[in-house]
Order: sequence, then structure tokens, then C-alpha cells
Amino acid sequence: MKTVTVYRVDYVGRRKIPIGAVEERRTKERGDNLIGLLRVARKAYASSPEDALHIAVDGQEAREAWIRF
Repeated sequence: MKTVTVYRVDYVGRRKIPIGAVEERRTKERGDNLIGLLRVARKAYASSPEDALHIAVDGQEAREAWIRF
């Protein structure tokens, strides 16, 4: 299992602010792992549907989780 950082993205200021983490529990790439992680992160950290558009996960960290297994 690997933790992947969740960010709130400020598109105007071009910054990513870390707000938490989600855990990747899959041991191999299945094609939609990144989308699944983003869905979990948005459920956990977004306060409204508009706020969900500002939530992102670190794709590089997520890909490294599958390479290591």
C-alpha cells in the first residue's frame, strides 16, 4: 500500500497546496487507478461540487506505487 498526496489547486496563482492523502491499495495497474484515486480524494476533501474541481492527486506518486509492486 502506498499513500498518494492530495492537493487543492489554485489555478489563478498556479500553486498546489497539500491538504491530505489517500491510500493506493491496488497492487497493479488496471487502467483506471488514477481516476479511482481522484474520486476517493474528491469525496473525502471537497465541501461542494464546485470545490471538487480544485482537488487533484499527484499522478507521479500514484504511478510509482504500481511500479514498485
